[in-house]
Amino acid sequence: VARVRAWPEDTSLGLQGFLGYKAGMTHIFVVDEKKTSPTAGQEVCVPATAIETPPLFVCCIKLYGSDTHGLKALTEVWAKDLPKDISRALNPPKRYDPQKAMEKAESLIKEGKVTDLRVLVCTQPRLSNVPKKKPDLAEIRVSGDSIEKRWEYCKQLLGKEVSVDQVFKEGEYVDVISITKGKGFQGPVKRWGVKILSRKQDDVKRKVGALGPWTPPRIMWTVPGPGQTGYHQRTELNKQILKIGKDGKEVTPSGGFLRYGPIKSSYVLVAGSTPGPAKRLIHLRRAIRPPKTAPAPPTITYISTSSKQGA
Repeated sequence: VARVRAWPEDTSLGLQGFLGYKAGMTHIFVVDEKKTSPTAGQEVCVPATAIETPPLFVCCIKLYGSDTHGLKALTEVWAKDLPKDISRALNPPKRYDPQKAMEKAESLIKEGKVTDLRVLVCTQPRLSNVPKKKPDLAEIRVSGDSIEKRWEYCKQLLGKEVSVDQVFKEGEYVDVISITKGKGFQGPVKRWGVKILSRKQDDVKRKVGALGPWTPPRIMWTVPGPGQTGYHQRTELNKQILKIGKDGKEVTPSGGFLRYGPIKSSYVLVAGSTPGPAKRLIHLRRAIRPPKTAPAPPTITYISTSSKQGA
């Protein structure tokens, strides 16, 4: 599960992220809205990634304060009725008094000790086509003008489900954070793309030509070498949301997505590719460095539902 290390400074009230499972890729036709583009006003083919986004359940509100070392967890408020599958991921608190926890949190807010608010959400894989029951947990920051407004918003969400259309809109730019496809231990040719040596080389050919100079008398960290390839966390900025839908049949190709199957719940179409294989958990975050121009919802004329299995 990818960890979000930074959140945008946004004054609009709402969640700043959402979770989904990567289903696969397809292609669509949209009208090019860029006025300076050579194909302005014409239909263009755009590759798109389908991400299944079943509703998230808000399990807990977490309150943070700040000190010399950064953010520090002060307290948390759990929902009364949690999903049954939550015990597969963690041990829910027992003999818990939510009213007492709520009073403690409000007293900290009145004293001005709270500097940030986040909610702990869990996915619901049973509602998707991912073959597992254990939910994935993640913290999502709540943005807003003041701590008081953000606190009231969090109390409304606690113990309820949140859908993707409550967080994002069509045409909006998001950042995609995920874990790439793992490839194991690989050599420098596959890992870094160095040139394969000529056939006259006495030693092996799939290696680095020189490990470095005599001075300094050591191998620098910049020299391409073998090692772990893939299965790294990566963040791709400014991916446009092309479509948000509730019926997965609209984008599911005949025969289902390769190594995933049909989309059962709501979905998001994101322009371009996203890191990771099918079934990987994808974290969508509000763009931390959005473009200056305001995004506009794209005009989609065609979504390909042809088979992706060569049939």
